[in-house]
Amino acid sequence: MNQDLTVGRPETVLWKFCLPLFGSIIFQQLYNIADSLVAGKFIGETALASVGNSYEVTLIFLAFAFGCNIGCSVIVSQFFGARQYGKMKTAICTACAASTALCVVLMAVGLLGCGALLRLIRTPAEAFGDSMLYLDIYVWGLPFVFFYNIATGIFSALGDSRTPFVFLAVSSTANIGVDILFVTALNMGVAGVAWATFLCQGVSCVLAVVVVFRRLRAVDSPEGFVLFSFPMLKKFAAIAIPSILQQSFISVGNIIIQGVINGFGTGVMAGYSAAVKLNNLVITSLTTLGNGVSNYAAQNIGAGKLPRVSAGFRAALKLVWMLSLPLFLLYFFGGRYALYLFLDEPTGAALQTGVIFLRILSPFYFVVAAKLTADGILRGAGLMRQFMAATFTDLILRVVLAILLSRTALGATGIWCAWPGGWCTGTIVSLLFYRAGPWRKLPGGSEQPAP
Repeated sequence: MNQDLTVGRPETVLWKFCLPLFGSIIFQQLYNIADSLVAGKFIGETALASVGNSYEVTLIFLAFAFGCNIGCSVIVSQFFGARQYGKMKTAICTACAASTALCVVLMAVGLLGCGALLRLIRTPAEAFGDSMLYLDIYVWGLPFVFFYNIATGIFSALGDSRTPFVFLAVSSTANIGVDILFVTALNMGVAGVAWATFLCQGVSCVLAVVVVFRRLRAVDSPEGFVLFSFPMLKKFAAIAIPSILQQSFISVGNIIIQGVINGFGTGVMAGYSAAVKLNNLVITSLTTLGNGVSNYAAQNIGAGKLPRVSAGFRAALKLVWMLSLPLFLLYFFGGRYALYLFLDEPTGAALQTGVIFLRILSPFYFVVAAKLTADGILRGAGLMRQFMAATFTDLILRVVLAILLSRTALGATGIWCAWPGGWCTGTIVSLLFYRAGPWRKLPGGSEQPAP
């Protein structure tokens, strides 16, 4: 069901919209968690290291899909909030055409270049073959990844966060069962893990696309629409390209860090692979809630209701901090037990690496939660320069610190210390940009009251 985010009490509206998004991302992360869990439990520590190593490369492709998601979602939200349904449909058709062309290019690049990238990040010989196999299968499934992201972006723009949740809940749960079937019963190894993800994501994508376009046909647009528009492409690109660059640079930064980690051996690689999956569950969840804030902000800005933006920010901040608290407690005090989900008979290096990583990062989840919430407002308002400046501040500092601190007596532990430094600095920058936004001040200079 489509939902108008421009009416009703901001806190109630935002919480009802964002909570299903949080559930959706939990199930989305089950795809990657299931791959690592099955690889570590049923194949071995080297397989876990291979899947984790490949995961950092797949994030580059996901960055492009995520950018298309955000570009489509923000523009569609603004037109939906302004009740300009013909332009909304034109934006969707244009976004689909542009995303298709981009996906084809990325598939060609992926099939030809993944091996070189794995060598560039110093993938150990014992993990190279399985890493390459996993990536080859993943690249063939990129159309599913792209069009699923476009579909979910449209759902979110229309104020519907429940339908994607249902699709993900079913498909990600099925993925666990198919993973285990392919690896244990069919003895397919890492290929089984990759093919299970391919099949389940494919089913989820097809269902999401069918439902979202049926939903759009029910929206009346008397002014009509066109299948492709260059002006609309420019609007889409103005949001999508900065989002793609932001996510791509984050992925490149993660790959650089992965290259540093690989120099410490497969034990540290396996421990990091397990721990970073748990960490990414938190960060991706907070990022997705930030995307929900973007949709909320975009609809209200499109409707000219700027005072609701500040009220939404405060409500979202409460939500992300409430969700961060139990995850901090779990990882800081029970991280060792969570790591056993991935590590069947872990080496000392693997387990120690994972525990230290989680204990260093988890106290700072409250900080990065505030950053991602402010980023969501900036992105929904189309303030992409400010959004990118805050993101790159975090990323560049994190990469530089990881390289420098890994060369000190701290060794691999120094790499994990880089995350809090980047997060804290980036959060300060994001909040400063948010406070300078047009929703914070009335023409006379006084702060807007919450509606």
